[in-house]
Amino acid sequence: MQYHLDGYRYGDPTIEPAASGRDDGQGPLPEEVDVLIVGTGPAGTVLAAQLAEFPEITTRVVERRQGPLPVGHADGVSCRTVEMFGTFGLATTLLDEAYWVNETTFWSPSSQDREGITRTGQIQDVADGLSEYPHVIVNQARMQEMLLAKASKSASRLEVDYGFKAVGVDIPEDAEARVTVTLEVTDQDGKGTGTTRAVQARYVVGCDGARSVIRTSIGRSLHGDAQNHAWGVMDILPVTDFPDVRKKAVMQSASGSLLQIPREGGHLVRYYVDLGDLPEGDRSVRERTTFEDILTAAQRALHPYTLDARDVAWWSVYEVGQRVTDGFDDVPAERVGVLDPRVFIAGDACHTHSAKAGQGMNVSMQDTYNLGWKLAAVLQGRSPKSLLATYSGERQKIARELIDFDKRWSRMIGSKVSDPNDPEAGGVAANDVETHFVAGGKFTAGLSTVYERSLLTGGTEHQGLAPGFEVGSRFHSAPVVRVADAKPEQLGHVHEADGRWRLYAFGDATAVGSEASALGALLEFLGTSEQSPVRRFTPSGAPVDSVFDVRAILQQEHHSVDLNALPPILLPAKGRFGLRDYEKVFSAERTNGRLLGTVPGLEATQDIYDLRGIDRERGALVVVRPDQYVAQVLPLGAHTELADFFAGFMIDQGLEQGSA
Repeated sequence: MQYHLDGYRYGDPTIEPAASGRDDGQGPLPEEVDVLIVGTGPAGTVLAAQLAEFPEITTRVVERRQGPLPVGHADGVSCRTVEMFGTFGLATTLLDEAYWVNETTFWSPSSQDREGITRTGQIQDVADGLSEYPHVIVNQARMQEMLLAKASKSASRLEVDYGFKAVGVDIPEDAEARVTVTLEVTDQDGKGTGTTRAVQARYVVGCDGARSVIRTSIGRSLHGDAQNHAWGVMDILPVTDFPDVRKKAVMQSASGSLLQIPREGGHLVRYYVDLGDLPEGDRSVRERTTFEDILTAAQRALHPYTLDARDVAWWSVYEVGQRVTDGFDDVPAERVGVLDPRVFIAGDACHTHSAKAGQGMNVSMQDTYNLGWKLAAVLQGRSPKSLLATYSGERQKIARELIDFDKRWSRMIGSKVSDPNDPEAGGVAANDVETHFVAGGKFTAGLSTVYERSLLTGGTEHQGLAPGFEVGSRFHSAPVVRVADAKPEQLGHVHEADGRWRLYAFGDATAVGSEASALGALLEFLGTSEQSPVRRFTPSGAPVDSVFDVRAILQQEHHSVDLNALPPILLPAKGRFGLRDYEKVFSAERTNGRLLGTVPGLEATQDIYDLRGIDRERGALVVVRPDQYVAQVLPLGAHTELADFFAGFMIDQGLEQGSA
């Protein structure tokens, strides 16, 4: 974390100085805003935390409740989501509070007693090398609280306007006119009071759940099927003799399936309980099912072990179903490329599915993590409005992949295990669920997303220079050593949710100070050429690294690097005192276990070049989007190709920037 740039200041460095006019907070809800976020679920709070980083953009968040969510329904946090929380500076807090899912065990009917269960397998939950972070469990409400606290500490001082629900959206034909959202004031129960007011917004983002008013207002609807199968879910403080009570456990008994998820805090446990098939069209299961019904079904499935619920934090009943909308914005399919979107939907507003894959909250957060930086780029005048069409284009495909995975996993976990004494009865083999779980490990870790070639994602012509940084996939962090202060660090952890592009330049075999160095030539191009994207697309007067964060990773050991001999773009002068930034240069030397969070199994002979397959002779330039996905892998000498890539979606700002 960097601070004191504009002078020493005492106190909590996570609380930024308030922007002009925000010393007393954001003030009452205005009649006009740049972005109106409707709803404070996972998608809405991520978007709020991201846009709060831009105080010049007027962002407001409305929520129908009178206060924050007290109890969250989602709890599974994938490795990818923890990586994303790291960009908000929240990963450490998250991990300190969370339950870490280290192992998953599998239980099936016992061969001696088909009415009882026995352990049939146990595996490491996340395979080595997928991420430097674990899969964890944290209450949704707490995660949203962290994000909203981050927004309130920003220069924007962004906070939620509680007590408003959206009841309608009017989108004018004039593409330059603002969208009008009608809001109704709500009472303590979140119900409308009849009092309404209008807010005009340049952009509206509906994060208002499966019954989204914003979705309905733009003519979108959820499409899909119910599976006519009911599950109960309960968060309880149990007393039990089940030996794996503090491990994630998948149980398939003769009486039905049971999924156990230990919760944070050391005592709370969540159970997903199979309640069986439903008659087609039956929607009364919620009304007729009691907590006692769910507990009894769980006790039957856990036999011969006992289960007693000493306290109940929350419980519910839901029907399995998978649905997704045919678009995530207000532009009809036949007008894509003609109209620019102005209204968006995210999270449960555009995709719903079962909870057992643990992906709903995670995918919802990634929706708006994809959208937020694009809204900022357009509103700051750095990119054309057409950039916003890439949100629906990229995220709808991911939602469909989630739906397909959830169908397969729900079907598998809800199937009965075959009885070797009764082969005609059918069912799945005892190890089928474990095999399916392992095969889907990358997906459940949140790491299977690959964006296709597009305006924002290049081709794979140069992938061989760095095969471990797959184009279209998230940037896979690895250990490095910061040259200036010898600090071991994960390279991916320098990424912040600030809308900037990262240019990670991995040095070739020739030292950077040599005339033959391809890395040196690239850095010279970026810092001085009129064709450099850094010079062309950084606004006049802004810091040189405000749009592009250029980082160099050298093959030399850090002691042998002369900081004063490095190109100026790696030591930019910033702030009113022109202070140098010494955190742009890293050595690829081995960390020898000094780095907390190092990839499990990392050998002392491996560095980031070995781990990610980077060409040591030629080096590589890895271009990373603001949402942490790899956009390009290029040769260090591909100056024109690099400039042309950014020219495809950025607006030329002129050649005068802040000092370098």
